[in-house]
Amino acid sequence: MTLLLTRSDILRSLEIPAVLEALRAGFRATADIEPLRIRTDLPGPGTATALLPGLIPGIPAYTVKVNAKFPEATPALRGVVCLHDLTDGSLLALLDSSTITAWRTGLAAALATDVLAPAGTLEGTGAVGPGDRTAVRAEQPDQRRTRGVAVGVVGAGAQAAMVLAGLIALRRVDRLVVQDVAPARAAEFLAGQGIPGVVVNDPRAVAAAADVVVLATWSREPLLTAADARPGLHLTTLGADEPGKIELGADLLSTARVVVDDRALAVQMGALGNVGLGAEVAVTLTEVLTGAAVGRQSAAEITVYAPVGLPWQDLAIAWPVYQAASGHGRTIDFLS
Repeated sequence: MTLLLTRSDILRSLEIPAVLEALRAGFRATADIEPLRIRTDLPGPGTATALLPGLIPGIPAYTVKVNAKFPEATPALRGVVCLHDLTDGSLLALLDSSTITAWRTGLAAALATDVLAPAGTLEGTGAVGPGDRTAVRAEQPDQRRTRGVAVGVVGAGAQAAMVLAGLIALRRVDRLVVQDVAPARAAEFLAGQGIPGVVVNDPRAVAAAADVVVLATWSREPLLTAADARPGLHLTTLGADEPGKIELGADLLSTARVVVDDRALAVQMGALGNVGLGAEVAVTLTEVLTGAAVGRQSAAEITVYAPVGLPWQDLAIAWPVYQAASGHGRTIDFLS
């Protein structure tokens, strides 16, 4: 029997801290199998993509995801995640792909952003490294406190909201700076977050006012260049996940510390290849999390996280959702 899991079914089984830890573990232990993203244009405004196979050592299942993207639709992503038994290929569950994708992409980006973004600062002082915070609090617990980050959002949609939700679970966020091609949507996004902030009219104004910038757009030309990035800024670019999509200029990416989820995919269809750069300018998040490479190297360094999205991330969410729903959800027998 195959479980049918809708958006509401999935959301009942998900908690942000648990998903963050599942993704962190997945980045550290993913199988040494080439991730495949197969993409084609559709007649009309959409594109179709298949991601396979989603594998994580120790999980007795794999995923195959089939999506279609329609920029003017809500949600813009339509499709299913197929969860299969690893021993015989039987179809264990069909899950709504827009929900799975929003959570895994947004929270993986939040995890990477927290790893790469500048450390907090003490009000009236310089930066505080991870090893310094406890000592400072013990020394003067009532007089000095860590200042949270100002987060900028370019593209005020569901994906940016998920990144922000994950980042709030990982560190303090004091202020938002929001920009969208539809100003009313930016204002609605800001009002829904419960965090002080401002709506601005240009991505460059976001970069000028924020410590961390999250870009999640459909852009096909650079929204920010090297001239827009001040020392210490971190940028997470989520929109450059298909050929032709660009959010950050080549000059910015070639001078920043760039971290990707997969080098080959970043060149084939992501932020690097879409502006003519090669894999040599980047390290991977797996390398950073396992200590094989360094992430941020100084407080003044500009860092970028530029993922494409990997198949195993779907499994990291689909498997615990399936386990939680087994015996409770609706089922169908496709072989009947």
